[in-house]
Amino acid sequence: MFAGQEMLVSGLILLIAYFFIATEKIQKSVVALFGASLTLLLGLVPQYSSHGAAAHIKSVFEYIEFDVIFLLIGMMIIVHIASKSGMFDWLAINLLKFTKGYPKRVLFTLALFTAVASAFLDNVTTVVLIMPITFAIAKEFEISPIPFLITEILASNIGGTATLIGDPPNIIIGLKAGISFMQFLNELTPIIAMIFFVCTGVLIFMFRHQLKATPEKMSHVANLDNSKTIRDKSKMIRSLIVLALVIAGFVTHDATHIATYVCAMAGASVLLLFEKPKEIYEDVEWLTIFFFVGLFIIIGGFEASGGISFLAQKLIAVTNGSLDLACFLILWGSGIISGIVDNIPYTATMVPLIDQVQHTMPHSNDVHPLWWALSLGACLGGNFTIIGAAANVIVSETSASKGHKITFMEFLKYGSLISIISLVMSTVYLYFRFLI
Repeated sequence: MFAGQEMLVSGLILLIAYFFIATEKIQKSVVALFGASLTLLLGLVPQYSSHGAAAHIKSVFEYIEFDVIFLLIGMMIIVHIASKSGMFDWLAINLLKFTKGYPKRVLFTLALFTAVASAFLDNVTTVVLIMPITFAIAKEFEISPIPFLITEILASNIGGTATLIGDPPNIIIGLKAGISFMQFLNELTPIIAMIFFVCTGVLIFMFRHQLKATPEKMSHVANLDNSKTIRDKSKMIRSLIVLALVIAGFVTHDATHIATYVCAMAGASVLLLFEKPKEIYEDVEWLTIFFFVGLFIIIGGFEASGGISFLAQKLIAVTNGSLDLACFLILWGSGIISGIVDNIPYTATMVPLIDQVQHTMPHSNDVHPLWWALSLGACLGGNFTIIGAAANVIVSETSASKGHKITFMEFLKYGSLISIISLVMSTVYLYFRFLI
């Protein structure tokens, strides 16, 4: 096939897969694996890499984000073993007692914890840690965990935007643009804090009818006996030590250069020494893992054929040298595209293009707004759909496995509104901070 045909076919596969994922007529992992197989059979992604005189051609394995896959598996194992000790139930009950049993206060507290943790840890890690607490809390209230889970997804993507290490797109941008951790903290944390409080307030209002409990239940919840919640003290101590060391590894990544997935897998392997591995492996969400593998290959096909690059170039071309227009188009274009495709390959494609565009702008010495626009758009846009970010997929799949299905359209109702509010606030911020 010619390059144009490959782009068309890979784009069509992505759209068809997206349709079936959205309608949920076929299980998501099956759709992703079928699309991935088709991508490979048609040669849209090479099965093996090659090193020619002109360029290095990436194989399918280079498009699969194995660091994400191993991070997921490692954290799933750690969290499952930790949950068997009863420690998450203990945390949940303490949280309930702290909030006096008011469901709306619980929702806000969980959202705040998720947002803050996501600013310093990987979003996926944060939601994997918070989910067992959420399910335990919802069980005590005897209400659906879905309002809490949706809020946590949205809060994780918002909070992850605040720092250099909070979301992979920020790491890519920071390295290419030479933007430091403190610059991210100074420029993005204030607006992200504002977006968080506004959006959490909106979500509490939207979920107000589902966040109700009888006075008797609230009183009971606020005075729960927490003395016998820990079922295995030695397992809890081991889990806490491993969790603390793994999180420390995440935070000190810049100094140690040890990848997050290595920390997660090391922690999981240590805990497995004291467990029956077969029982633990059965509780890994393999449907989610295979969904990610398939989706990475489908998106890899679109990237390899030049589809993402084509979209990015068109987005830049229509700005016609205007910094203001370029800034807003990158913000909104990134927000919308990142709600549909993975924001990591999109960001990786946009970064060199913005690096080139900055030299053609009339104000080439002050193009930081373009980088901030890309960061805000790519990270916040992940809230648009249930497949917009890794954390979204993890929570939805785990929730479905526990009998609480979050449908594509249900999430879209909340995610699209929160994304639009976030992007509008980001637009105002960028204009008054950099462009006025």
